Amino acid sequence: MAKWIGRLAALAILGLAGFWLVTEPAVQRLWFASAPAASGEIDLANGRTMFFAGGCASCHATPGQGDRLKLGGGLAMHSPFGTFHTPNISPHPRDGIGAWSVESFVTAMREGVSPDGRHYYPAFPYSSYQRMKAKDLADMFAFIKTLPPVEGRARDHEVGFPFNIRRLLGGWKLLHLDGRLFAADPTKDAEWNRGAYLVEGAGHCAECHSPRNPLGGIVTARRYAGGMDPEGKSFVPNITPHKDGLGGWSKGQMADFLKTGETPGFTSAGGSMASVIKNMAELPDADRAAMARYLVELAPLETRKPAGK
Repeated sequence: MAKWIGRLAALAILGLAGFWLVTEPAVQRLWFASAPAASGEIDLANGRTMFFAGGCASCHATPGQGDRLKLGGGLAMHSPFGTFHTPNISPHPRDGIGAWSVESFVTAMREGVSPDGRHYYPAFPYSSYQRMKAKDLADMFAFIKTLPPVEGRARDHEVGFPFNIRRLLGGWKLLHLDGRLFAADPTKDAEWNRGAYLVEGAGHCAECHSPRNPLGGIVTARRYAGGMDPEGKSFVPNITPHKDGLGGWSKGQMADFLKTGETPGFTSAGGSMASVIKNMAELPDADRAAMARYLVELAPLETRKPAGK
């Protein structure tokens, strides 16, 4: 019996050591190694487009003030795992990201790793941002650095055990982060692929409009079919072309909705979607049209609401 206990203990120690190794951010970077670095001249106009497509202002603008470009953070995001407070991402050199390098910014956005080597919580939607090109992220970072620096840091996250052990996030990433850049579909045209890139990457639409598994990862087979909001209070709509979702919407109607927030039935987007529309309204018409095209051509999926919702 003592021999078996010793063997089991050795296996447990080996297992923990292996888990500790594969959840180290520096080790996990290996599957991002093929991603090309940012190169070329900075394009601030493109950076502005990526900033608004990415919804940065919706989460990081300081609550309670009218300027959506003052990115002091502080928004409280409630979830089953705790409350996350969005950080200051203004170009303030001490309290924001003004002292970051472009490489640190790209790593944070695509890999969910901080400049000091810690895992970020996936309330920050890097599982979608990982699809973005380094050049687009570099342009976004350059645009953010033109915005006003905001002094002050957001409060710490309120996350209980065991979710406060950040190393465990490395295990989450093994399940939900693949490190792949967006790959264009050669059977589709440029507009469709542009829409796919913006919806799946910067726009991170699936992050809100999909159901999640018990670990908080998106259920891949049900992307865009609707899901509970992070607080578990309401159901975020199905946005596939199924009759349960946006069935019957044309590309033009979807593009108009992304610009105005007004549905074909003459209702208006409310709640957090109203903030999303403010972002989408800043995009070029061609980008909204491309996103609309991609969305109305998604595979239709029926809605499956939890009982009582």
